[in-house]
Amino acid sequence: MNASVPVDPRLLEILVCPLTKTALVYDRERDELISTAAGLAYPIRDGIPIMLPEEARKLDEA
Repeated sequence: MNASVPVDPRLLEILVCPLTKTALVYDRERDELISTAAGLAYPIRDGIPIMLPEEARKLDEA
């Protein structure tokens, strides 16, 4: 398994959910950006947030 690449903190400050335009919460443990407003978790791959709703995990999923 690859070690997680850190996300630039400045990038985290400006990113918003593409659906709701609300702030995101960084989940370091799962390496995801959480949009509580949309109920989605956007994955981060190799330090790059994947901000596509079709790639996001619904928060009610394990």
